This record gives sequence, C-alpha cells and structure tokens, in this order.
Amino acid sequence: MSVNIHWFRKDLRLSDNPALCAAAKTGAVLPLYILDPDHLEGLGSASRVWLCHSLHQLKGSLNNNLLILAGRPLDILPKLVTETNAAHVTWTRRYDPDGIAQDQTLKSQLETQGTRVLSLNGSLLWEPWEVQKPDQTPYRVFTPFFKRGCTAAPLPRHPLPAPILEFAEFSQHSKADLSKLLPNTDWHQSVTSHWQPGECGAAQSLCTFIERALRGYKKGRDFPAHQATSRLSPHLHFGEISPNQIWHAVAALPASEDTTHFKSELAWREFSYHLLFRNPNLHSRNLNQKFDTFPWREAPEDLRKWTRGQTGFPIIDAGMRELWQTGYMHNRVRMIVASFLTKNLMIHWRHGLAWFHDTLFDADPANNAASWQWVAGSGADAAPYFRIFNPVTQARKFDMDGTYIRTYVPELAHLDAKHIHAPWEASEEVQLSLPGHYPPPMIDLKDSRERALAAYSALP
Repeated sequence: MSVNIHWFRKDLRLSDNPALCAAAKTGAVLPLYILDPDHLEGLGSASRVWLCHSLHQLKGSLNNNLLILAGRPLDILPKLVTETNAAHVTWTRRYDPDGIAQDQTLKSQLETQGTRVLSLNGSLLWEPWEVQKPDQTPYRVFTPFFKRGCTAAPLPRHPLPAPILEFAEFSQHSKADLSKLLPNTDWHQSVTSHWQPGECGAAQSLCTFIERALRGYKKGRDFPAHQATSRLSPHLHFGEISPNQIWHAVAALPASEDTTHFKSELAWREFSYHLLFRNPNLHSRNLNQKFDTFPWREAPEDLRKWTRGQTGFPIIDAGMRELWQTGYMHNRVRMIVASFLTKNLMIHWRHGLAWFHDTLFDADPANNAASWQWVAGSGADAAPYFRIFNPVTQARKFDMDGTYIRTYVPELAHLDAKHIHAPWEASEEVQLSLPGHYPPPMIDLKDSRERALAAYSALP
C-alpha cells in the first residue's frame, strides 16, 4: 500500500476528522505532529501545557504510532515525504494568516515533488466563503450572520466515524520530548486537575453538558457559580472535538430556546473565524479605525493589579484568579473584566488579549481577538461604547449570594451577601474584619466611567 502522511495540527482527534479519513482510504497512514518552534513561540503557557497532555492522549489513541518531530515544517515534511515515498499528505485547513501562508508554501513545494496534498475543513461548521450576504460581501454584524447567513448556508455536514487505520512502518526518526512543553514550575499540575485534555475528555464534557446543563442554558449561562456552561472551548480550540459533533448532538434533541441559544454560541465562534479570515490583523489592529486615535493609558501598575486579581473589586478579582487557577474564566465574567480593563482603566485591549492568550486553555486566536475588540468597542458588531459593565451591579445580579466570589477570593468568604460585592460600602466594623491584604478599590467607578466616555466623545 502507498504511504499517506496525515499532519495533525489543531485536529487532535480520530473521529470526525475528514482529512485523516481521506488519508486512511487510499493507503497506510503515517500520523505526524510537528513541534514547530515558530508556532510554539506564539503559544501561551497554558496552551503549551494543554497541548502536551492532548498529544499524549492522541498518541495513546494511535497505539503509539504518532510520529512527533521537532523543527520547521518546511524542513521536515519535504524530507519525510522523500524518505517514505509518500503519495499523499493530508491536513485540516487553517484560516489564520500565518497558517494559510505556511500551508500554501508547503503545498506548492510538495506538489513539485510529485506528492498530492489534500486539505479539508475539519474545524468550522461553514467555511468563510460559504456564509455571505446576497451581494457576496461578508457579514460584519452577528445577528444577520446567524439568522440569515447561517440559515441560508448548507446544513453542517454530519460527523464521520473514526477511520480504521493501517499504520505505515517508519521508525528512523527520534521522537521529540513533549515534556519541554511544560513549565519549570509545578503550576500546571494543579491547573490541569480541573480538566481531562484529549478526545475522550471532550466527548465526556459534551455528554455531561447535555445531560446536566443544557436545559436552562440560555438563562443559566450568565451565572458563574452555576454549572451551566459546556466548558467545551479548550477541546474545540485543540480540535479534540469538532463543532459538527457538537452541533448535531444538540440538533438531535427536541428544539428549545436553550438548544437554539447554544447553537448561536457555536455560530459566534464561526463569526470570529470569518472575521479573522478577512481581517488578518484582527489581533493587532482596530476593525473600527476610529479607535486608532483613542487615548489609551500606559499604566503598568494598574495592569499588574488586574492580572493578579488585586483590583479591590471582588467579581473582577474572582475572575482573574479563576483564570490563573484553572486556565479558564466564565464568559459573563470575561466580559466584566474586559470592560473594566478597556473602559474603567482605559488600558489597550491588546494587553488584555495578550494576558488571556498566555493564561487561557481556550486561547483561540479568532475568538480571543474578536471578543476583546467587541468589548472594547473597536470591533465588528461591537457593543455600544457607553455599555460599561459596572462590576458591583453585575456581581449583585449574577452572583447574588457571592458563591463565585467566595470560591476565588477566600479573604471575603466570611462576608454576607449584603457586603461581599462591595466591601468598602460596609460599616467600619465590617471593613476592619477584612484581612489586611485584600486591597481597597483601585479606582472610583463613576469617575473612571465618565473619563472613558469623555475620551470616546472626543474621537473624530
């Protein structure tokens, strides 16, 4: 049989992997993962940890037949194709600018060598060119994108079963050391204890969500202390599960406001990728160029307090500490902390994006950039700039009894629900009972809100 190389990237699964299935149909498969130094340099610390665990799981699923090499794909793949006389190379298509450029170069070089390259969509419900306005221009507002564009597009394809693989024999290369992905400290051990990276963990997370949390999702998803979200985002980020598998698992259930709303959340991920595909600088440049002259503050000490969860606002500090301790943050809280950074502190959204990129397990390049720009007001379909989340009001509405805050800000655990959201408003006696190391509010919410609105109003 001919040898077909399947190059795994962000498709670390066997089931519903169209490119892997294509490789299995026409020959023996050599599963490959490349630890590309350029790619690793751009990965956040949390993503590197997850990748290490996910590759271990994938290797086990492949009966230890995953070839893991370290180096640049442009050096490794052409040489490996020659050594194995591979007839095909398959991979899952990418949509970020660096990935697209690398794939185009590689495809041209490999086809010059006489090897066929096949790239297939295995990470999106719809490819960017499949959802467009009737005039063939891209959507820039989410609601019509979902209600009109996605409805008019073909239904997402049904998931594929895992292929039966015959593995190509090849053992001439030394294996790369995955442990180099891990940090020198033991920080990652406690963080990963909250998760089960890998395809099996992703499938279990989906089952748990459908059985325990999907009912009531539309309203429950806003309450950070409730177990009402899917927690599938890290698994989607690394391709341990496909959006098609999730979509059709939910579509098989009786239709409800909860299933519809969850599908819309999957569509937000699609919208973010469609934005990235057409705006390669989404991570660095304002989509709304009006913000190019916005007077962002350079305030390193304020940024440090925000990253460390030492702002003096309990819901903000709880969110930032949840992120540090678990590699995750509840979505409602993400919006609150992002609004606080970009509007109350007037610190550039790129600083927030960079911190999330380094600390989130689900640091997806499209979602992360699009979401930060959305909150900051500079993105597509952005929230009105005057929508500035008040962290006290938000906490009282969505963490009424303070359960979430108590979980991650133990200094305040003894406070009752009346005082836990704004301890500085409590009596002197209550404030004296606080541990000395919990800080007072770093800013005045009203003054900082007015400052941000004034700066926005002054834009041309």
